[in-house]
Amino acid sequence: MKRSTDRILTTHVGSLIRPPALREFLAAKEAGKPFEEAAYAKCLKECVAEVVRKQADIGLDVVSDGEFGKAISWAQYALFRLGGFERRPFAGGNPFTRGVDRTRFADFYAELDARDKVETVMDSVAVAPITYAGAAELKQDIDNFKDALRAVGVAEGFLPVAAPPSVIPDRKNEYYKSDDDLQQAIAEAMRVEYKTIVDAGLLVQLDDARAAVSYDRMVPPKTLEEYRAWLARQVEMINHAIKGLPREKIRYHVCWGSWPGPHSSDVPFKDIADLVLQVRAGGYSIELANPRHEHEWRLWEHFKLPADTVLIPGVISHATNIVEHPELVAERIVRLARLVGRENVIASTDCGFAQVTYFARVHPQIVWAKLEALVEGARLASKELWGRDRTPRSAA
Repeated sequence: MKRSTDRILTTHVGSLIRPPALREFLAAKEAGKPFEEAAYAKCLKECVAEVVRKQADIGLDVVSDGEFGKAISWAQYALFRLGGFERRPFAGGNPFTRGVDRTRFADFYAELDARDKVETVMDSVAVAPITYAGAAELKQDIDNFKDALRAVGVAEGFLPVAAPPSVIPDRKNEYYKSDDDLQQAIAEAMRVEYKTIVDAGLLVQLDDARAAVSYDRMVPPKTLEEYRAWLARQVEMINHAIKGLPREKIRYHVCWGSWPGPHSSDVPFKDIADLVLQVRAGGYSIELANPRHEHEWRLWEHFKLPADTVLIPGVISHATNIVEHPELVAERIVRLARLVGRENVIASTDCGFAQVTYFARVHPQIVWAKLEALVEGARLASKELWGRDRTPRSAA
């Protein structure tokens, strides 16, 4: 994993808004309807090449494929890559575990869900041993991304994937003795995906929204101590899934969910930081731009990064169409760099911009304006931290 040796490097969390032509193919795939495989493959390859080129053109250093090859969502895509799950018509009930935030602001969430057309039409049920069956899809993603990377000048490329605890988060279990057994099987199967990406020479990013979000859904009635015991077990499963893989090739992303809601009952980072930092990753991607968690930058006055790791803080929000001023971005970077070391910071976004195929948290035009502000803010921060202007090579 590259480090900010002479300037602040930039990246983002991974998902970007899919072009309309690609969404048409993904809609057919998700619905189980026929589509022209060759035409889809061509469209996907071209879209990945274009989005990688666009990231490079604005000066991002560590880029992704936009998660363009994933159907349904950042976590549910695993339904197409894991054997053992069966999709059934939704049996009814609330598709979400309500949690404190949804209970307190029920009217707000009713409007939000109606606007975003949030609905659950299928249940995901484990009915047989979980196996990895996505080799062909994964190879397609890797090949498309590496071909696109060869055409641009960037520092590195990463592929975001779901961390074991977050794979198909609303799954049901009809095969294994316990949900813990099911999670262990998922971790074993997903290891194939993680290892394949690393073996291909790319960084792998483990996306884990479930880690922090589950607090809101568990406490109360459970206690903070019970939640932490649950989270410690999730960390064990993650580390088991990546055992033996080079730490410096792994990024771990933890967030409080992408939805633009109140987040009034988010778990404070100080209550989980020790567990998050036990994940055997080389970089930790953490929200630090949204107004519910920005103040937590001060915690790094006391926290210490594990040796030979980097902090990948969100300094741009994915949840508002307001484009951050580059000077604010620079301020966010500099104050962290002075606490953990300028070489240990890679500037990023809080979360992805399109976690679900059809959701766009902000307008596509705004996405790129935000990423441009990120690059410019990193340039300003580099000038302050290194004493002279450091313009990204790709933006020169």
